[in-house]
Amino acid sequence: MLYYLFEYLKKEMNFPGAGLFQYISFRAAMAIITSLLISMVFGKNLIDKLRSLQVADEIRDLGLAGEKQKQGTPTMGGLIILAAILIPTLLFARINNVYIILSIAVTIWLGAVGFMDDYIKVFKKNKEGLAGRFKIVGQVGISVIVATTLYFNVNVKTKEFYKPSEVTDEYIKANNLQPQVVDEQLVLVKDEHSTITTIPFFKFSEFDYADLLKFLGDGYKKYNYLIFLLVVTFIITAVSNGANITDGIDGLAAGTSAIIGSVLGIFAYISGNLVFSDYLNIMYIPHLGEMVIFAGAFVGACVGFLWYNAFPAQVFMGDTGSLALGGIIATFAIMVRKELLIPILCGIFLVENISVIMQVSYFKYTKKKYGEGRRIFKMSPLHHHYQKLGYHESKIVTRFWIIGIMLAIVTIITLKVR
Repeated sequence: MLYYLFEYLKKEMNFPGAGLFQYISFRAAMAIITSLLISMVFGKNLIDKLRSLQVADEIRDLGLAGEKQKQGTPTMGGLIILAAILIPTLLFARINNVYIILSIAVTIWLGAVGFMDDYIKVFKKNKEGLAGRFKIVGQVGISVIVATTLYFNVNVKTKEFYKPSEVTDEYIKANNLQPQVVDEQLVLVKDEHSTITTIPFFKFSEFDYADLLKFLGDGYKKYNYLIFLLVVTFIITAVSNGANITDGIDGLAAGTSAIIGSVLGIFAYISGNLVFSDYLNIMYIPHLGEMVIFAGAFVGACVGFLWYNAFPAQVFMGDTGSLALGGIIATFAIMVRKELLIPILCGIFLVENISVIMQVSYFKYTKKKYGEGRRIFKMSPLHHHYQKLGYHESKIVTRFWIIGIMLAIVTIITLKVR
């Protein structure tokens, strides 16, 4: 909103300093600062309110250290994160941008699904919370909205640039590349709707999801939307559940999400900048640069939440926060065409997910085969395994963060390692 106000002040009144709001970097910085302030100021008031209402999820007795001290800790702290994301985004981003609108929708939608789950646990005293099938319906519902918007919206396009010397005549013809002058250089441009993605570690890295259906013969591309919808649904469901599972000890999900959000913000800035995308030979995605402001608000919200969620936690984010964080990350990755990097960038979420799948599958298999269930880990998800081994929560979280930073660096260098 402030972008439009200061644009008006600049044009009509030549207001001093109004031009700063034209710069994405300035607005992103302001979004980070505002998000941090909202988290810390609003967070304290909300925690006091939650405590007075006795909004605390019952801590199950899992035989872990520190469980008794956590009894009575307020949950639903994800409301702090949601407010710290949405308010700075509405203030500093161009809210007519399709990517911003979609990100706001994902945040509110999955935040509402998580809120219903927390509400049932806390106020209805149902430990299971929202039934799993309803969670899946919520995740699939927002996936349909994301996939449909990214596929059909006329403002969602990608452009790829090649120097004529870098590609063969056959490649030019097959991909319908068109000559265009960019920064006084003749380049070949491919203008496509957003059905393509990036394959890491390859120079000519574009991949059309429709190619998965080539076995259907001529006309296979008419099913492109369906395969795209399946991919989007799988990614959003997997990552949001991964974030939800990771939110098991103080500060782990929020800190890991902040690291991931920082990388996605870098990708958005580069992919939305004509010069940088041309230099790095990656997709140029018009209008995507505005997502840097959202990324700033997202990172600021996660870091600000750590003010109260770091060990010993004064508040838990609950499903209200964790489902939204995972959904935002998944949608963001799809927007920047880097969803195939999720196994690296979101490696912590992936390992946590896999540890649960392995534990449950092996338990069921051994129970059927030997008459008693056996376990691979002392407890799943993986962070609880290390707690059972005697590691302190803070040490586990810090080491997971370090691994997350290493994975983030590897993800960034894929821009050049091709």
